[in-house]
Amino acid sequence: MAKIILAGATGLVGGELVKLLGLSTHEVHIIGRSKAEDVPQSIIQHVAPNEEWPALVKGIGGDVAISCLGTTMKVAGSKEAFAAVDLHLAVAFATAAKAGGAWHMLAVSSTMAVSSSNNFYLKTKGQAEDAMAALGFDRVDFLRPGLLRGERGGPFRSGEAIGMLISPMTDLLLMGSLRKYRSIAARDVAHAMANLVIAPGQGRFIHENDAILTLAG
Repeated sequence: MAKIILAGATGLVGGELVKLLGLSTHEVHIIGRSKAEDVPQSIIQHVAPNEEWPALVKGIGGDVAISCLGTTMKVAGSKEAFAAVDLHLAVAFATAAKAGGAWHMLAVSSTMAVSSSNNFYLKTKGQAEDAMAALGFDRVDFLRPGLLRGERGGPFRSGEAIGMLISPMTDLLLMGSLRKYRSIAARDVAHAMANLVIAPGQGRFIHENDAILTLAG
């Protein structure tokens, strides 16, 4: 049994993951800016503004830290606001978790994430990966799914809605090395993360669509 702390429980992947972890024997804590709804009774919730997260996360401690934090440029409204969540908040969470004793870090990233990218979104995701990996965790797992499918709450995201609508057709065109760009169910990503909680070994691991589906079982 592991002690887990998770950020981003109200998101598409995070919501699915909380349901799965609620069925496990792990001690699971979630932290957010607002209360998550329909959370299993076994899950321990912590609600606090972002600036209070570092002290709270460090105090909770634990073995495994999971970041499902993420927004979009449209929802964030600016590059600065996007980076505040996907880079700065995610790294602050990971830093506090490491200080609290976590040895294993898992995070949802994005396909093609790399800190040297000319694309701001992919560059930010890559910077977050690099910063988390540099914190000294024994093991770090980054999941890089393609377009996420699932019922998303919150503001309507027209681009993602259109993408999900046409994904059955576009996925058929993405073969071979292009399979990593296919759409994937958020539930499968969550299953993969739940199974990775107890994964053995040390180092930095990258999981794209096919690997995620294998891990999900």
